[in-house]
Amino acid sequence: MTDNKGQSKPLSGRVAIVTGAGSGIGRAEAMMLAALGAKVVVNDLPRGAPTSAEVVAEQIRQAGGDAIAANASVSSLEGAESVVRTALARYDRLDILVNNAGFGRVAPIWLMSEKDWDAVIAVNLKGTFAMARAAIPSMIAQKSGIIVNTSSEAGTGETYLGGYAAAKEGVVGLTRAIAREVARYGVRCNAVRPRAFDTAQGTAAGYEKFQRFARKFGRPLSGTHPMGPIPGKADEVASIVAWLCMDECSGANGRVFLAGSGEVGLWEEPRTEKAFFDMNGWNLERLTAIRDHMFFGVRNEFAELPSEALDILDERAAAYLKLTENNRGKQ
Repeated sequence: MTDNKGQSKPLSGRVAIVTGAGSGIGRAEAMMLAALGAKVVVNDLPRGAPTSAEVVAEQIRQAGGDAIAANASVSSLEGAESVVRTALARYDRLDILVNNAGFGRVAPIWLMSEKDWDAVIAVNLKGTFAMARAAIPSMIAQKSGIIVNTSSEAGTGETYLGGYAAAKEGVVGLTRAIAREVARYGVRCNAVRPRAFDTAQGTAAGYEKFQRFARKFGRPLSGTHPMGPIPGKADEVASIVAWLCMDECSGANGRVFLAGSGEVGLWEEPRTEKAFFDMNGWNLERLTAIRDHMFFGVRNEFAELPSEALDILDERAAAYLKLTENNRGKQ
């Protein structure tokens, strides 16, 4: 595909699947990939008539791109395989997979229902696995392919979002595993932790809450450092994801990127902060001897939050709970 000036677009000839692309970040990613020349399979749940995926696919076509909808839940192997079959039947190849589908359920761990836990894990983590499992054979056969998974800063631990945190950090571990397995076949896999505040789940008010918490208490409400200088937008995240799909980023594999709010960052891989060795192995007596060294500078910072900070957390959870209850009613 070329633009109106006759110049080739960077993703011309590529075929992409974007899951959860009926709205929000996923829609922005699908539109961005199409604008850069990719043919796009737009996936989402079969809601509405036309479905949200069909609406976005039509918007891409109206803008001069090539797209088809794939209405299916990616939380099952059968659903994921049907999405990949749609791509191969229509375009006869698959170059890019963006695993965006996901949602959270708000509840303290001790009150979270089994149904909510299973639903969150099924879409966020199992859905990422199911789509990768279905897509990778075609990419191996081509000896090329790119997978971008969607994690979250919630994966570092987020109050009242334990299931979502577990699923999203599970996505990071899965990303690293996939990258190691498929690199020899010319396929790579990375993940992003997006920051967008113009979607149904991320709002400008939410961004201000993050900022207010960090200013007042000197630590981020979520993640490892405060939000960037501007409220992130879905299009900004989409630009970073699309960039990671380009050949110029081919050196990145098995890595995690922060995306949005005026910031793009490469996360450091996990490593031991400090370590002690004993050739005889450790027992309680020897562990006690190194306790002060091991725990120097370590404190239970979560137990030290003042009541005002807890109030902000509870206020945010209440707002998010209302949102998720509204979304649940639409499913």
